[in-house]
Amino acid sequence: MKNFILSAALISTALADPRQPEFYLREEIPMPEGEVLELGGIAIMPGKKVAVSSRRGDIWVCEGAYAKDLSEVKWTLYARGLHEPLGMFYRDGSLFVTQRPEITKLTDTDGDGRADNFETVTHHWGIDGDYHEYNFGSDPDKNGDVWVVHCLTGSGGASQKSPWRGWCYRYNLDGTATPTCPGIRSPGGIGFNQAGDAFYTDNQGLWNGSSALKWLKPGGFMGNPTGNKYVDLVEGMEKPPNPKSDSRMVIEHDKDKRIIPPAIILPHGKVGQSPTAVFYDSTNGKFGPFKGQVLVGEQTHSQVQRVYLEKVKGLYQGAVWKYLEDFRSGIVPARMGDDATLFVGGTNRGWGARGGKNFTFERVRWTGKTPFEMHEMHAKPDGFTITFTEPINAASAKDMKSYNCEAWTYIYKSGYGSPEVDKVTPKIDSVTVAPDRKSINLKVSGRVRGHVHHFKLEGLKSAKGDSLWHPDVYYTLNEIPE
Repeated sequence: MKNFILSAALISTALADPRQPEFYLREEIPMPEGEVLELGGIAIMPGKKVAVSSRRGDIWVCEGAYAKDLSEVKWTLYARGLHEPLGMFYRDGSLFVTQRPEITKLTDTDGDGRADNFETVTHHWGIDGDYHEYNFGSDPDKNGDVWVVHCLTGSGGASQKSPWRGWCYRYNLDGTATPTCPGIRSPGGIGFNQAGDAFYTDNQGLWNGSSALKWLKPGGFMGNPTGNKYVDLVEGMEKPPNPKSDSRMVIEHDKDKRIIPPAIILPHGKVGQSPTAVFYDSTNGKFGPFKGQVLVGEQTHSQVQRVYLEKVKGLYQGAVWKYLEDFRSGIVPARMGDDATLFVGGTNRGWGARGGKNFTFERVRWTGKTPFEMHEMHAKPDGFTITFTEPINAASAKDMKSYNCEAWTYIYKSGYGSPEVDKVTPKIDSVTVAPDRKSINLKVSGRVRGHVHHFKLEGLKSAKGDSLWHPDVYYTLNEIPE
C-alpha cells in the first residue's frame, strides 16, 4: 500500500483571463510524488474521497481534495495495470472503469484500500492495437446503461479491422449490449444533459468540418460513415445513411432525418479545438448562475466552455460561450463533486495543450460573486432572445453599435476538416429590451439554417456599467422556430 502526504504548491502564472479569479477560484491539487498521473477519469467516492484514473493505467484515491487547506492531501494507490481508462464512476461499493478492452468492475473486498477483485462487465467491442482506439464511457443512465463511444482505428480511419469502431453502444451492467448510433469519428468525452439525453464531443477531421457537441439520439447517425460496415454484424439492422461528400450537414439531414446535425458546433480555433468532457451543472446554483447548463472540457486550449441547449422541431441546438480557463494542462476528464467543487484532470501527452504542465489535477469553486454574462440564448421565429445574469443598461442595449454579427457553416465532406464557408452577415433590424431589463429580443434578418451565428456584444453594459465577462456567443441554428 502506498500513502503519500504532500505539500500544496500553487504555481503562479500569468493569467489569460485576469477577471476569472473574481468569480471562480482555480487551485492545483498536489499529486503523488514521482508518479505520472495523466488523468482520464474522475469518480466521487463516499467520505469525500475522489478517485482518479491515469491514462497509464493506474487508479489512485485522493483524500483531502475538498479541504480548504491542501497542504496534507493524501493519496492511496487503488489499482494498477489497466489499459488507458477513459471513464469511471462509483456505484454500490465498486469502481466501474471503461478501458481499452472492456468495462471493468473493481472492488476492494478486504477493506485495505486497494482493489483485489476485478470483474469484466463486457468486452463486446474489438481492438487492433492501434493508438487511436480510445473508448470513452459515461456514468449509468436512468436505465443503468453505460454509453460508450468507440474511436475509429487510426485518426484517418483508413483501416477498420476491429468491430464497432466508430459506433456508440449502450452496455448494461448485466453485460447486455445495444447498438445505438453509428457515425462517430474521434470522441473526446461523453455525458448527459439535465434531461438525461446523451451527448458526446467529436473532434474536427473526416466528415467533421469543425469539432462539435453531438446529441446521441438512439438510431441517429452522427455523420462519419467509416464504421458503417459493422451494421452487417447485427442481423436485420437497417443500413446507416451514406451521405454525399462536399455537401452541407443540414442538406443531408433534410434528405435523411436519421442524420443528426451537431447540437453545438465549436468553431475551430475560436472556441477551442479539441473538446472533451461533457457534464452539466447539477449544483442548483451553488456553482454560479448557470444551473442545469452543459459544460464541455477543452484539451488543447485548457478550458471549460458553457453551453445552453434547446430543442427546436425535434433537434437540439443552442449557444456556446467561453467560461473557465487558465488550467495548467489540457482537460480530459471533469466531474462536479460534492459542495459544488468542480474537479478537472489534465494531460498533454500526444495532444499538446496550453498551461505548461504535462499533467494536473485541479479544482474550481465559485467565489459567490455573479459575473455579468449572457445567461441563455433562444432562437425565435424572427431572431433571438438573449437573457442576462443581471439587469442591463437599456441605452447601451438599444445602440446598434453595441453589436456585431456574422454567420458561416462548414463543408460536410470525407476530407479532413473544413474552412468557414457560405459566409453571410445577418442584419439586426431592431432591439427590444424587456421591462425587467434582464433580456433583449433581437429581430434579425438573413439568418441561415445550419449556420453558426456569432454575435459580439462588446458595447453592451450592465445597469452598474460593467462590460460582459464574455461578449462572444456562437449559436448553431439547425432549425428556425415557426
